[in-house]
Amino acid sequence: MRLGDTANDDAARYGKPLEGIRILAAEQMQALPYATQLLARLGAEVVKVEHPVHGESGRGSTPAMVDPAGRKVGATYLRNNLDKRSVGLDLKSAEGRDLFLRLVPRFDVIAENFKPGTMDRMGLGYADIAAVHPSAVYVSISGFGNTAPSPYREWPAYASVVEAMSGVYEYKNGPDRPPTTIPAGAIGDISSALFGVIGILAALRHRDRTGEGQYVDIAMLDAMIAMADVVTNFWSMGVRSSELEVICEGFKADDGYVVLQVVREHQFYALGDLVGRPEWRHDPRFATRAGWMPALEQEIRPAVEAWLVGQTKLGACARFTAAGIVAGPSNSAADVVADPHVAMRHMLVEMPRTDGIDDPILIPGNPVKLSKMTEGPETRVPWVGEHTDEVLAAELGLTTGELDALRAAGVVT
Repeated sequence: MRLGDTANDDAARYGKPLEGIRILAAEQMQALPYATQLLARLGAEVVKVEHPVHGESGRGSTPAMVDPAGRKVGATYLRNNLDKRSVGLDLKSAEGRDLFLRLVPRFDVIAENFKPGTMDRMGLGYADIAAVHPSAVYVSISGFGNTAPSPYREWPAYASVVEAMSGVYEYKNGPDRPPTTIPAGAIGDISSALFGVIGILAALRHRDRTGEGQYVDIAMLDAMIAMADVVTNFWSMGVRSSELEVICEGFKADDGYVVLQVVREHQFYALGDLVGRPEWRHDPRFATRAGWMPALEQEIRPAVEAWLVGQTKLGACARFTAAGIVAGPSNSAADVVADPHVAMRHMLVEMPRTDGIDDPILIPGNPVKLSKMTEGPETRVPWVGEHTDEVLAAELGLTTGELDALRAAGVVT
């Protein structure tokens, strides 16, 4: 799907569910920007506030492309900021703080994801916002939250930090090996973003009923504790090892690996029948699930991988599935880009590059499909301060002369 394209056009008459909701976001990196991008895709208007010179820190990530002004724009920024407008505003200056506070009453949601205490020190914390806009929904996403005295409150956090602290790395690798960090992208960021969206929507619903705003406080570690639910749940039930009584493994086919998840006895017996080991049904070692993993490397893996010889991973998955065994190919990036499901579900959005490279930037699409909402059109990510004049003139009535003076003082860009 390309920028400007739409899908489900028959639903256009319904509009989008969050049309009319306005979000002012002092945001950076991924957790909050992903959340506001999702809200924008659902119809909200998002104005992004970032540093007037270099923009938010996600722009400095790698790999990067070059924008029309010759500035690098990093991958983290590119995949989290479709459908927004950018205002370049120095929040550390008195004039910048004043402009932000003047904008606040024009918006429904005020959102930030700085280190706890940062917005308070700038005079832009929840109490400051509520004083000028009592019905505002104020959202914070941080590593360890703002509303409880966490011992880690002052720590900065990236996704890998809270993923590690959730226990999920050691749960998978054990205590004696270095953890495999960031195993699947920024789960700590995306999970925090999704819980943030839920909190925002719930707070907006509460405001609709009562007229009251409130503070939505999301800690990334809390989100990862929820995502890594098996870590604490299984421990509470006596499990002291990551070796579970299930088969969840990759098996080698001719062109890569197939992942099987066998969690019930009938699935295990169907696996044995398919790979030519029907005797597994009557083997006392396999009478319960406890016997599966001890025999994995010596017996089960050799049998399955011998059967896989001469088969592609996708073809083998079709045969596994037909036999009632849950399986899927372990895909490379190229496989995902070429996958027909991905295309049919519009799960990759192409943004043309601005630095002379023909291949577009690929950005994950919107996984929330609504029958009464058109998907798209998407607009490209904004350049630093691209909409400063437009927003400040429309919202605050600033004149060209006033904007020029603020720009000369370094307050805006």
